[in-house]
Amino acid sequence: MNVAYANPSSFIEWTREIKVVDLKFCPLCGEKLVSDQIDGRPRLGCTSETCEYVFWDNPTPVVAAITELEGNVILVRNHGWPEKMFGLVTGFLEKGETPEEGVLREVGEELGLEGRVESFVGYYPFFEMNQLILAFHIKAHGEIVKGEELDQIKLINPEKLRPWPFGTGHAIKDWLETKQAAIHP
Repeated sequence: MNVAYANPSSFIEWTREIKVVDLKFCPLCGEKLVSDQIDGRPRLGCTSETCEYVFWDNPTPVVAAITELEGNVILVRNHGWPEKMFGLVTGFLEKGETPEEGVLREVGEELGLEGRVESFVGYYPFFEMNQLILAFHIKAHGEIVKGEELDQIKLINPEKLRPWPFGTGHAIKDWLETKQAAIHP
């Protein structure tokens, strides 16, 4: 049986290797940053009396595509990911771009496919990466042309697709449940 999933333990090990930039100095004036309670949360703020810089550390919006091509779902593995780890096409929004435009752009850039947004699946906080994932179901057409960010691509029958317990796996779970409910109301 060809079941697609990502190994949670390999993901946890992978995220431990990610280095988070530790801000020590204000990017505006160069003075030292210190942790303080600002708007009810611990945040880094500038120590200069004339500078009011606060590092808000807000989550970054990311779009994710549950991309269907000829009845199969496309899973991808980016360069640098653990060997058995696959996920959805994802990417950051560009300035002035709607989430719908962004997800279609990412499908085009990473897979060389055109498509249309079928539905908004949901939003999912991804706390480990400080991201807010906006997931969409995309019906795609064309020939796959692997983008430069990707190492490998898999096409999986939705019946064999299994959600993984982090990141975009929650979107897969919700999409599969909605798909199943439509078939068996």
